[in-house]
Amino acid sequence: MNPSEPHGFNAPFNMATIKQVINEAVERVRMPTPVRLRDLIRHIRAARTAAEERAVVNKECALIRACFREDDSLWRCRNLAKLLYIHMLGYPAHFGQLECLKLIASPRFTDKRIGYLGAMLLLDERQDVHLLITNSLKNDLNSTTQFVVGLALCTLGAIASPEMARDLASEIDRLARSPNAYIRKKAALCAFRVVRKVPESIEIFLPATRSLLTEKNHGVLITGVTLITEMCEKSPDTLAHFKKLVPNLVRILKNLILAGYSPEHDVSGVSDPFLQVKILRLLRILGRGDPETSEAMNDVLAQVATNTETTKNVGNTILYETVLSIMDIQSESGLRVLAINILGRFLLNNDKNIRYVALNTLLKTSAKDLSAVQRHRSTILECLKDPDVSIRRRAMELCVALVNHSNVRSMITELLLFVERSPEPEFKSVCSSHIMHCADKFSPDNKWRLETLLRVIVAAGNNVRDDVVSSTIQLISDSPRELQASITADFWRELCVDKIDRQPLVQVAMWSLGEYGDIMLYDSEFASKLTEEEILDVYQRMLWAPQNNIVTKQYALLSLVKLSTRFKSALQRINRMVEQFGSHLHIEMQQRGVEFTALFSQYDHLRPSLLERMPPIPNTKPKMDEMGGDSPEMESLVIDQVVEQQDSSNALLLLLGTSTAETAILPDTNINSIENNQDLLDLLGGLDGPSLNNVDIPKAPIHKPSMTVFEKDNLKINFEVEQTIDGGYEILMTAYNFSNNQTLDNFVLQAAVPKTFVLKMQPASSTQLPPTGEITQVISIKNPTNGVLRMRLRICYSVNGQTVTEQAEVNQFSPTS
Repeated sequence: MNPSEPHGFNAPFNMATIKQVINEAVERVRMPTPVRLRDLIRHIRAARTAAEERAVVNKECALIRACFREDDSLWRCRNLAKLLYIHMLGYPAHFGQLECLKLIASPRFTDKRIGYLGAMLLLDERQDVHLLITNSLKNDLNSTTQFVVGLALCTLGAIASPEMARDLASEIDRLARSPNAYIRKKAALCAFRVVRKVPESIEIFLPATRSLLTEKNHGVLITGVTLITEMCEKSPDTLAHFKKLVPNLVRILKNLILAGYSPEHDVSGVSDPFLQVKILRLLRILGRGDPETSEAMNDVLAQVATNTETTKNVGNTILYETVLSIMDIQSESGLRVLAINILGRFLLNNDKNIRYVALNTLLKTSAKDLSAVQRHRSTILECLKDPDVSIRRRAMELCVALVNHSNVRSMITELLLFVERSPEPEFKSVCSSHIMHCADKFSPDNKWRLETLLRVIVAAGNNVRDDVVSSTIQLISDSPRELQASITADFWRELCVDKIDRQPLVQVAMWSLGEYGDIMLYDSEFASKLTEEEILDVYQRMLWAPQNNIVTKQYALLSLVKLSTRFKSALQRINRMVEQFGSHLHIEMQQRGVEFTALFSQYDHLRPSLLERMPPIPNTKPKMDEMGGDSPEMESLVIDQVVEQQDSSNALLLLLGTSTAETAILPDTNINSIENNQDLLDLLGGLDGPSLNNVDIPKAPIHKPSMTVFEKDNLKINFEVEQTIDGGYEILMTAYNFSNNQTLDNFVLQAAVPKTFVLKMQPASSTQLPPTGEITQVISIKNPTNGVLRMRLRICYSVNGQTVTEQAEVNQFSPTS
């Protein structure tokens, strides 16, 4: 061969290429081999401080990034596995997302396994990168290897977006019909996730799902039941469709109960408890509100409840699901009693979790079958003594639910003992509120109710709710004279003990002594045992005790001033005690001291009339509006049907002792009676209070438009609105009956306004609306904040023996001249 002839060999180029390959190989040999995952875990666990751990992780992440940049496919799988571990420790690992896609595209199963695992951990539907694996998923779903198909189905169920789920739903449906049980199980689980993400895909999986209930393989069967449960919860039409398959489910459950020992499915002597629980849950959904379907499953539920072993926790799990199913479907009364008895046995279990579950379930079922729950009352009361806080809380709530007219005395006694024993302040507060509610609802008489309130205030101390004081005071004022003396004496006994840390008790006791101290002192058992000086000694201690807050001292000071008109020989000492507050550091107490001192000196002749005993306080608890509404300002609407009643008391004004001098004009008070008490007005005026002579009284309306606020059937309601100068409204309601032969009986109009307004409704002219007749009613609304008035109406009446309730809303009250 002639060397000069061309032979296709470029010596310089090929030598350079060979040198480059050799250099890369040498460099690759020089680069350290990436550490294995187990070595990385060992290094991280060996770190003594968080800083050392971060240093190890940062160093390893830098090496992993370098390998990724070199596109080193040899160690990509190992590096991604370490990166996933670092991600699980909470460190950022987002730079490995694209490497997951590369491993998923690899033909090797080991690479695919790590790649799909990384995709499930590092990707989700909120990131656009996950859309790049859609094609890889579709290819792997068509793979001939079942494990590759299983990996793709698991990943699709974990990270699929709605768009991806719609694109691959047909592939999942095809795999759900596969002859391979492993693939069918994975496909059913993936379909469950897809249905949860895209409910409209139910129709695609419906044909394949029906065949899943005929499976012999328990793994496929349990996934099929799970998929059917999700489909029934998402679609009412699907629920109606699967109700036809209740006999199949009943047969499967019965076979599980009666099946002998099977090593493959046995768990603590119970045959496949997981499948039983899933079937019971599905039966509960299918039988809810359907008597016919419920009837088909009553027998098998009874068999499960009586044949399941209760010595193991597995059996208790099945029994718990059985109880939930029995109580949720239209089951027989005997079956419900059996279910509640099972819960009663749970209360005797040593496992705290089982006792808690039983109490929680009994609390939910008490509204459906209270009499059956009452049989386990003694066991429930024992749970109040349980050392576990969660069990005590649930037992307390269940005991409150069990209170009725027949057992109110015994149950309240147990709850009071619970309040006294409970060390947790939140328990005292919650339980005392429940006791107050039960006493209001089920008390046999006022005496027992007052005694219960006293025990609540003593037991709960400062943890009672805010309105307990006002409720107790209202109840005392509305009681007979002998009961007022008795309860005041009871509060006095508690007050004589060191109860300074119980502010509500001191407040109610002080108020009672101020109003009825003379009755207790002169007309009760204390007539010969107690003196005025002893009572004033307690007042002295309460007024200057640093533990008492300002509100309690205000109660005590006003009560002390009232005793000046009730006691016979302690006027001088009371005067001296009141004068001491004229220089109090707190401005509120100082103002009260100055005002009351002036009452003792300059206006002593007015003191008996100002400080006379208060009349019975009416119960003005607001009734919560049930007419609905989502706006915040309408949430506190109160239906007001209070009719102003004239007070025959001789007292014109009541000095209430607030931060500023306030005067209350009774309904029957006229201008002449105000002028006759000019000396009283001078007293209030000297204390920077408003003078009644300067009050502007609105005398003429501005506008008087008429509007139709409701019209339906034969009923029409009109409002004639009269806006006053002070921004309020006088409304004349007129209801018309346009029917020629129907009478509207028991006609009631209720109105609700925002809490910034004051609503008063006069009695209607009649409660019967005759044919072609009308009814009128006057509505007065005060607008102290000059807000925009909104009103909701509820109209109730009876026609032909049927009660009709209608609602309306009025949002436009602006005058239209």
